[in-house]
Amino acid sequence: MGLIKFVRNYNDESTEMGFQFEFLCDRCGGGYRTPFTASATGIASEALDVASGLLGGVFGKAARVGDRIHSTAWEKSHDKIFAQAVEQAKPSFRQCPRCNNWVCAERCWNETRGLCKDCAPDLAVEMSAMQAEAAVEAAREAAHAATSEQVTAQAFDEVIKAVCPKCGALVSGGKFCAECGAPLAATRFCTECGSKIPTEAKFCPECGKSQS
Repeated sequence: MGLIKFVRNYNDESTEMGFQFEFLCDRCGGGYRTPFTASATGIASEALDVASGLLGGVFGKAARVGDRIHSTAWEKSHDKIFAQAVEQAKPSFRQCPRCNNWVCAERCWNETRGLCKDCAPDLAVEMSAMQAEAAVEAAREAAHAATSEQVTAQAFDEVIKAVCPKCGALVSGGKFCAECGAPLAATRFCTECGSKIPTEAKFCPECGKSQS
C-alpha cells in the first residue's frame, strides 16, 4: 500500500473491536461519520482473553501472543479502512484554494466562485441579512417614536411594512428597492410632535424641534 493522503479535520473513533472515522467541516463544524467496520483481529483477541480468564494456564500465554498478532494485523486493517474512509468522504468536502480549509460542499462552499463562503460569501444571503438588520433598525426607530401619543399603531405598522416610494413594491429594508432599484427612504417621525418628517430633516417642519 502506498502513502495514505489524510487531512487534519477528522477524528479517529476506532477501537480494538473495529474502525470508524468522523470527517468535519473547518467552517461550520458539521460533517459525516463512516459506518462502523468490525475488526476480525479484535474479535479474535477478545475471545482469547475470555478463554484465558476462565481456564488460565496455557491460554494466558495464547492471549498475549494473540494480542501481539492482533496489534500488527489491526494496524494494517486500520490503514486500509482509513484510506477507504478518506475516499468515501472526499466527495462531500472541498478544499478552498485561498485559505486551504476543508469545508462541506453542502453548506459552506460557494460553487460559483470556487471558494469557501468565508473567502467568497454568498451575496444573496448577505443582502438578505443586511435587509433584515435594516428592518430591525427601522423597528427600533419606530418604537422610539411611538412614545409620542400622536404616533398611532397604524403608523408604526407602516414603517415595518414599508413600500417603495417609486413602484410601490413591498420592501423589508436595505437602501434600494429590490424590484426597481430606486433608493429607499425610511419613514421618520418627529420626537416631539410625532409628525412625519423627511429622512434627512434636521428640524421638524411642523413644530421646529431639532431631530439631531
